[in-house]
Amino acid sequence: MMFLARRLFRTAPAEPRHSRRQSTGVALPLGLVCLLMTASVRCAGAQAAGVPPTPVILSTDVGNEIDDQWAIVWLLTDPAFDVRGILSAHAPSLPDPAAHTSLRILRDVVEQRLGLAVHPPLLEGSSVPLTSRTAPQPSAAASFLIEQSRGFTAERPLTVLTIGAATDVASALLTDPTIAQRIRVVAMAFRNLGPGGANEYNEQNDPRAWQVLLHADVPLTIGTAEVCERTLGLNFAQARDLLAGHGPVAAWLWSEYQDWYFREVKPLRVNDFSKPWVIWDVITLAYVRGLATATPQPRPELDDTMNFRPGVSGATVNVITAADTARIWQEFLLHLDRFEETHGRANPE
Repeated sequence: MMFLARRLFRTAPAEPRHSRRQSTGVALPLGLVCLLMTASVRCAGAQAAGVPPTPVILSTDVGNEIDDQWAIVWLLTDPAFDVRGILSAHAPSLPDPAAHTSLRILRDVVEQRLGLAVHPPLLEGSSVPLTSRTAPQPSAAASFLIEQSRGFTAERPLTVLTIGAATDVASALLTDPTIAQRIRVVAMAFRNLGPGGANEYNEQNDPRAWQVLLHADVPLTIGTAEVCERTLGLNFAQARDLLAGHGPVAAWLWSEYQDWYFREVKPLRVNDFSKPWVIWDVITLAYVRGLATATPQPRPELDDTMNFRPGVSGATVNVITAADTARIWQEFLLHLDRFEETHGRANPE
């Protein structure tokens, strides 16, 4: 079980999550190393200010790529998040049944890599996309989301992070439309909201789910591929230096990064390690933690050809326009270091 996630990465069909993207990335600021070394001095987090943690559910296609693992690690080590559950989503690169495979990898990350004997519920989502924009795909994940949303309100919503196919979130909305008044959705989705910007990996895996989300009256924030490429790209040396010396969990993340990098990013390059890979999904956590900013834009709808069209007049969607790269990695490592100190993980290798 300990090496399940890595075995499944190596045996799954070679279909990168964002294979159509040409990652441009950006170099980390020159002062980032010093900034990270003094992170504890700058830590004045939400708990120190007396702000309660944010209730959150994550829907992830972990096992499809490497960024989901970073998001799960941050989510479960940062006390600013009150994690109510984690849902497994499907992806075509995962062996069938895809959501069950993702659930097995999720359990490995949480129970073996992070060593959590006690953890939030882990629920299996649908292994197939919606067949209609009006009919849900029943799953334990969708039912759990509906149940957990009870007790929340539009003024105090449950935050749902969607970093894979949106099938289970859309199914929950179709099953119980009133959930739109009790949750807010923060998603990593689309290249941009302009012409041609809808045809991206997560959306390709269930276009009808995104037709449901965009049409529903649910608060929605989107971190697009473009903003992720500008702010969350790490080349080989940057990823190595960022994770070095931060314990067994960081060592495992670095090992996964290397496996992915040599297989998908530079399989034919001999000496050029400059091309980055983007840790896409952490954009959602960065937004919730106040490390990314968003602006409202007209809310489009999605047609059957994977193109945007005008939506309901006056309806808006928040689109993340900027993220604080240095502080994102600072917070990520700060909470990972504290987790390592308190949990005393043995090196899984």
